[in-house]
Amino acid sequence: MGSNKNDHQIQTAPHASAAYSDWVALQNRLGSDEHVLVNGRDLTVADVVAVSLYKAAATLTGDPGHLQLVDDSVAFLERELAAGNVIYGVNTGFGGSADTRTQDLERLQSAAIQHLNVGILLKADKADPRELDNGLLRSHALPTPIVKAAMLVRCNSLMRGHSGVRLSVIESVMKLLSLDMTPVVPLRGSISASGDLSTLSYIAGAIEGNPDIFVKIGGEDGKTKILCASETLKIAGVAPVRLQAKEGLGITNGTAPSCAAACIAIHQANQLALLTQLLTAMATEALNGTANNYHPFISAIRPHPGQAEVASNILHFLSGSKICPPPSHTSSIARIGLAQDRYALRTAPQWLGPQLEDLQLATRQITIELNSTTDNPLLDPINEQIHHGGNFQAFALTSAMEKTLLALQNMGRLLFAQSSELINNTTNKGLPPNLSFDDPSQSFTCKGFDVNMAAYAAELAYLAKPVSAHVQVAEMANQSVNSMALVAARYTMEAVEVVGLMAATYAFVLCQALDLRCLRLEFGGRFDGVVRGVVKRCLLRDDGVVEREREEVLVGRVKEVVLLRWDQLSHLDLSDRCKTAVSESLGAVIECLGDCDVSLEGVREYQAQMAAALERCYADLRTEFLGHQTTTEYISPASRVVYDFVRKELKIPLNRGVEDHPPLLLQKAEALKGGGVEGSNGRVTDGVKTNGGLAEADEDLAVRGRTLGTMASDIYEGLRRGELHDRIMKFGGETGLWG
Repeated sequence: MGSNKNDHQIQTAPHASAAYSDWVALQNRLGSDEHVLVNGRDLTVADVVAVSLYKAAATLTGDPGHLQLVDDSVAFLERELAAGNVIYGVNTGFGGSADTRTQDLERLQSAAIQHLNVGILLKADKADPRELDNGLLRSHALPTPIVKAAMLVRCNSLMRGHSGVRLSVIESVMKLLSLDMTPVVPLRGSISASGDLSTLSYIAGAIEGNPDIFVKIGGEDGKTKILCASETLKIAGVAPVRLQAKEGLGITNGTAPSCAAACIAIHQANQLALLTQLLTAMATEALNGTANNYHPFISAIRPHPGQAEVASNILHFLSGSKICPPPSHTSSIARIGLAQDRYALRTAPQWLGPQLEDLQLATRQITIELNSTTDNPLLDPINEQIHHGGNFQAFALTSAMEKTLLALQNMGRLLFAQSSELINNTTNKGLPPNLSFDDPSQSFTCKGFDVNMAAYAAELAYLAKPVSAHVQVAEMANQSVNSMALVAARYTMEAVEVVGLMAATYAFVLCQALDLRCLRLEFGGRFDGVVRGVVKRCLLRDDGVVEREREEVLVGRVKEVVLLRWDQLSHLDLSDRCKTAVSESLGAVIECLGDCDVSLEGVREYQAQMAAALERCYADLRTEFLGHQTTTEYISPASRVVYDFVRKELKIPLNRGVEDHPPLLLQKAEALKGGGVEGSNGRVTDGVKTNGGLAEADEDLAVRGRTLGTMASDIYEGLRRGELHDRIMKFGGETGLWG
């Protein structure tokens, strides 16, 4: 069946557009003095990221109506208590101990915080980093950005006026946040059921001024010091809070830490989803693939929105590529070898599309949670009712994180498949094994990266298991189902880290591969002249019309068979590759000659001259290409965003092979400074003119004197800092890609 006329209209990119909108919001937030407003209703993922990762300022709303809601909830609670009503966690015990009763309301709230301050922290987490020197211990503190985000999110929830927590208490937390004073909170211990109880109790302990709760204080010089909460409050000018009825429970009985970690995780996962699509476009160029993989017709007749978006995005990323022209309107296939690309390219829209849909749903779930009341009991001052419910159960966040975790695993799996195909010369369509620029018998440039990618992919697959399947009954069997949302978010953030490692490694591999692909294209362009000259000299003696016609046929056939074998023999060193390619193409050449009067000597002369001419041509071109890569003349403008980031901004050059091993570069520079350079035969020769001289050796050492791992590390850090994402967003905004 054919498609109907409207099928091709599926061109929208909601995930990319939303990611771009979040990026713009974040840039606007960071580029102005406007504070993030905490009013219980308008907090966004971009706001949380701005405050937690970029130290944007946040402040409570001054809106009288919003402030009145908070005061009304406190007053309503006081009226209910005065009437003698029993209210869970206010004059009863907690959880499975709720069958107890008390009238010492403040003491009860202290008891709540006391029994929750049970997390394990190291001395190094609280004061003395030397305790980590033995290498056996690592930090047991929740990362500072997550704690900052949790403070922000919890205050936002309390401002909704359903928790009975005084405005002055909320202001105390916000004051610490504004002064870059962050409680040291245990990493583990929350099951995210009755909220992230233990986690939030350390924030409560900080505003209580607990002398055994510790706070990180950021300094203007970038140095952090750690003081106990009682000393911190003195510096902040904040009076220790004496928690009143319900306030201990009100602070701790919420999902803020899970939501905070989820915000950071989804923010970075959405970035990686876009980057994965762009890297797939680059891979299509590097593997000499076809843009027809992403033809809109394919998605129009299977109209999953995620699939259509991925296909559209990759197609836009390939726009302007000289390697992958726009999709053809013909169904004919004129390709040597496989008639279609392998799955890692051809099914990328079908593979990544569902991941975008899951990320969109996860983002919506987290955004709703940001502006929700997650507490128990819930106060409704307007209707004068108290509700005992389960809004503290954070399973919506678990759901969001497990979708995100699986999406990350599937992104990483695709990157691994593409990278493996690209590094392997049996699948990369003519590129050398391990993407080595020089002879493959001595250089193995990307082989180690291939192994690393397998290690990353295996770890990522291990991480991508649902945490929710491992729920344990807790707290006197009262918490019989619990979400484990914070744990799910923590593992998702680990997955973000691993996919970041894979993306950074793959970016290095892609840039190396694109250089080699463009070198191959340049070689193909020069090959015509080489073949024509040798054929005329050795196989065609007459300049008549008949011979000119035969020349065109013969030159075309020689080019076809020699280049085919050339690509298939990429595992050989240059000299052997040239000789073998020419030798193994002789049968086709002789067949093409037909009844042409050519002697055996002429054929032998052709074989020798063609091999020598090929070797000279490629060697000369390779030298020229080192001096000036023409890659950006071939690849798409979108691919250039990543390529230029790696090559120009991070100054990571095309790897020349074993010659770029830092000890060899150092040896060369030191030998030249001594008046000579040690050659490959171990003898010292006149150095100034060898390999470009001392200046070139010093420059090589400065630019190239990093291990391959260090170069990949530089890409990784730039990626995780958001620098590459900034450039991709700017490119999409300038070209109208995001709509």
